[in-house]
Amino acid sequence: MSLSGCEKEAVDNIWKQASGHAQSHGAEAFERVFQSYPQTKTYFSHYDLKHGSNDLKTQGANVFNAIGQAINHLDNLEATLSKLSDLHAFKLRVDPGNFELLNESILAVLAIHYPKLFTTAAHSGFDKLLCSISCVLTSKYR
Repeated sequence: MSLSGCEKEAVDNIWKQASGHAQSHGAEAFERVFQSYPQTKTYFSHYDLKHGSNDLKTQGANVFNAIGQAINHLDNLEATLSKLSDLHAFKLRVDPGNFELLNESILAVLAIHYPKLFTTAAHSGFDKLLCSISCVLTSKYR
């Protein structure tokens, strides 16, 4: 994956603001997935999925922090996300299609909260980034 200079700058500009809201933005992204695709809740049957729950905030923060790590290590996503890839492939066994659903929700959350910064370059850059993260997380499923 390679982001153009314009995409990288747009991603960085949004991430500077979004990273400080990892819990709330991440929880919002999960709530959107669960509302739009209720079948995804099966992977979180042991979580409290009510609006504003600590479980959603914690999981949301985990996802947003992983995205932040990826942004900081764009040149080596596989090594950066290796432990997460192992976790998803060997322990959690999440349906890989769910990553795409969460990606869509993350894009929506970012667009809603940062409309002036969510330019075409930002949309393209985040889409490439999230797709690359998903590819790394599912790479060990094979």
